[in-house]
Amino acid sequence: MYRSFFIFAILILGIILGLVGCNDIPADRTYALWLDHAPTGSDWDRALPREVNVRGGRPHKLRSFTDIDEDTVHTSTASCHHGSRVPEPVPVDIRAFYTDHDLFLRLKWEDATRDQSMLDWLFNGEKWQNTGQLEDGFGLLWDAQGRFNNFSCSYACHINDFGVNQDSFHASNKMRMVQEKTWLDLWNWKAARTAALGFADDRYLDFNGMHGDTPGELFTENSRAHLSNWDGVQPFGEEDVPIYDAERMPADEGFRPPGTVAPGYLVKRPVAGRADVLAVSRYEQGHWIVTLRRALQTGDPHDVVFVPGDEMGVAFGLALMDHSLYEHYASNTTERLVLLKR
Repeated sequence: MYRSFFIFAILILGIILGLVGCNDIPADRTYALWLDHAPTGSDWDRALPREVNVRGGRPHKLRSFTDIDEDTVHTSTASCHHGSRVPEPVPVDIRAFYTDHDLFLRLKWEDATRDQSMLDWLFNGEKWQNTGQLEDGFGLLWDAQGRFNNFSCSYACHINDFGVNQDSFHASNKMRMVQEKTWLDLWNWKAARTAALGFADDRYLDFNGMHGDTPGELFTENSRAHLSNWDGVQPFGEEDVPIYDAERMPADEGFRPPGTVAPGYLVKRPVAGRADVLAVSRYEQGHWIVTLRRALQTGDPHDVVFVPGDEMGVAFGLALMDHSLYEHYASNTTERLVLLKR
């Protein structure tokens, strides 16, 4: 087995050297090799890995600080919504293959906690209570038009308001393009809201913010306060209740044993261009492993096109969420995906 792996690695290196000649092999590339079939587990084991480090987030740990004082805030509060400077970077192992029709992209990273619920509800035998749990996730941004030099996630990071008040910080964050008439392709995987249905949300980002490739809302808050605009009641707050249970039946009807769970969000299955990116995900031995599949060319005007043999490839940025909606790790290096000519 080790001998075959060594031979395979030498073959890959030979292909790359043949493409770049005597020049140095670019260090910012994720290389995808051609296959005549969808990649198997052994294919992924032999794939050429690219480690992308994402920085600046706040890890979700089983045990967190119990006491936060002003000095702690001063030394650890984030300078932007990516979070604290204290945590170490998170390395993400990225591997890729392609066939005549599809791209396969696999991401693997370490995560101490499996956060796969999003504001779910729990019935304690007397009333519904919100768990306050958030989900893991990631976003891939593609410079589909090839408009930016040294592209990274920073091209889509725009903070409208940020401030610190004693032991908390607040930020009103709107991810959007700073320049008009520019856009990025966005693939957004959510451990609770998209993973169960096997997709990553296919969207795009422009000067006005984020949009689905197919218009419409996929995620609806399962909150009576949100639906009814109850005065003084915060959605998912102490006095709020869910509208539906996990079976999509009215949550205020029928008997339920203690421990019954209801989703925090109701999710519609995507259609048309919103459903272009398929995702298979699993959590094992403290790692998330997510494999994405998308056609090389979808025909959607807001989708990146992957061209085998294009030596420059497509630049991308990666943002990683760990039990958070806003504070996320992000890559700050220029990364490119190159589909090696078969």
